[in-house]
Amino acid sequence: MKILIVNGPNLNLLGTREPEIYGTVSMEDYLDKLRSEFPALELEYYQSNIEGEIINCLQKTDFDALVINPGAYTHYSYAIADCLKNIQKPKVEVHISNIYKREEFRQKSVTAAHTDTVLSGFGMEGYRLAILSLAGV
Repeated sequence: MKILIVNGPNLNLLGTREPEIYGTVSMEDYLDKLRSEFPALELEYYQSNIEGEIINCLQKTDFDALVINPGAYTHYSYAIADCLKNIQKPKVEVHISNIYKREEFRQKSVTAAHTDTVLSGFGMEGYRLAILSLAGV
């Protein structure tokens, strides 16, 4: 099973960006942990700060299931929401922080309605929980 993990803007800075919110582990280090924990799964990772590049990745990449953290695009990217709406595969939206304990604008997700599940506030473990749910492990 191939699971595509997509991160949006500023998530390339995980490990150094606001560690009190996002922790101190880089996505690359966390991916290494996930790949060793789930050796039977193919975990492909993509990150971009550019909305159109994320859409292109979602439209062109062959995968069986999707884990997406749209970052700030969560709150206003109707383009990514439309793209997700057209993906007929299992999808989980992940947020490292609890978006409902943050600024008001972060408490609305325009993309969540087009995913099967939303995980918010589990830290980096949200990615692992999403994979467990998608792989049925």
